[in-house]
Amino acid sequence: MPHPKRPLTIAQSVAAEIREQILNREIAGGEPLRQDAIAKSFGTSIIPVREALRQLEAEGLVELKARRGAIATELTLDKALEWIHLRRIIETDLIGQAMDRITDDDLAKAEQILGRFDAALDNRREIDHWTEYNWEFHSALYAPANRPETMKILAKLHANCDRYIRLQLLNADHIARAEAEHLELIELCRKRDKRAAKALMHKHTVGVEEDLIEELAR
Repeated sequence: MPHPKRPLTIAQSVAAEIREQILNREIAGGEPLRQDAIAKSFGTSIIPVREALRQLEAEGLVELKARRGAIATELTLDKALEWIHLRRIIETDLIGQAMDRITDDDLAKAEQILGRFDAALDNRREIDHWTEYNWEFHSALYAPANRPETMKILAKLHANCDRYIRLQLLNADHIARAEAEHLELIELCRKRDKRAAKALMHKHTVGVEEDLIEELAR
């Protein structure tokens, strides 16, 4: 029997409303978010507003700056799609290169990281670490390719995509698909099925692009 959903806290309600306004462009990128005005509009104190803004910062939708307060993050779809396109080219090649050298120990390490990542996703916790875990998982699979310069470039692309990937993963359907594809990728690596692994990597990054278009191009 499914458990009933817990009611949202005040901070979660505030975060949900601001999130929707940012994604719908009702709050423009770079626009300041005045805590006192937000608290007044919700009929609450500053404390849950601060908590909500910290949550939105973890999601990449708000930036908290010293002496400037909170501002809405600029979300640029074209730039994100370009970064992910570059990732697709590089990662599809890397997984093929790694396949010839990957070991059971490499796969065990990737599985351990994936377990930690999936737990954080399923429980909607450690949101500010989601892209870090995602990079650790993928880089564990690519490391056997022994392409250190390529990995440096790819690490920068992952860092650039940080807030976009968190935004993409926040949708429950997107999380379920990402988890399933990660597990399938490990199994294909275990079978040393290079062609299928490269095809899945291509599909995986295309899915990220489609999710972001759905979220940002409304």
